[in-house]
Amino acid sequence: MRSKLKPLHDRVVVKPKIQQATPSGIVLPDTANERPQEGTVVAVGPGRMLYSGKRVEMEIKSGDAVLFAKYAGTEVKLEQEEYLIMREGDLLAVVANGVA
Repeated sequence: MRSKLKPLHDRVVVKPKIQQATPSGIVLPDTANERPQEGTVVAVGPGRMLYSGKRVEMEIKSGDAVLFAKYAGTEVKLEQEEYLIMREGDLLAVVANGVA
């Protein structure tokens, strides 16, 4: 899916993974769900610009499954879809094998 959001500098757009049920199978209402801490990167900025004018390449790429801090990023709603826009530094880890 091509995102309509194009992040600037060292920012990434993440589609949070919404958990609808507990591991035991109990379905939770939206008000009881905690804020997600995992998701999939849908868009990546070009990277941070140093004072010397050199651009630092991003380590993250679109499609990576990632873990991020609980209250990281800014929530954005676009065409009924919810996204988080955050700096690359707010990401904690890339999940191996792309399974978040």
